Amino acid sequence: MNSPVTIDASVFISAFTPSEEEHETSKTFMRGVRDSNTPIIIPTLVIPEIAAAFGRGQGKPDLGYAYAIQVSQFPNSTLIVLDESLAETAANLAAHYHLRGSDAVYAAVATRFATELISLDREHLEHLKQVVSVRKP
Repeated sequence: MNSPVTIDASVFISAFTPSEEEHETSKTFMRGVRDSNTPIIIPTLVIPEIAAAFGRGQGKPDLGYAYAIQVSQFPNSTLIVLDESLAETAANLAAHYHLRGSDAVYAAVATRFATELISLDREHLEHLKQVVSVRKP
């Protein structure tokens, strides 16, 4: 695996959380990405999403913040800022493919940079197959 990928926060969270259903699969996938030096192109949105999942969802704000910062420094990662043009692309995808706003941002990044979108989100997996290559880890 060496083609660039866009990885949704759901995969990073699952890889780090043993109680998650897809934990082992996500963890193995992330190791493979790291070991193969696969380029990762992700929106900066991944940072607060990860922190929120651990802070709000698991009651571990310090762990969430530390892991979010660690993810932002993951080898071979490029963080993409949500500028006006990318926001318009995300809005179009959200409106036409019935996505939540945050899900649309990941889809917009994958579309713009022609990457495969790796996600555990049902909306990504079900609604975006005509738009971008999308799959589970």
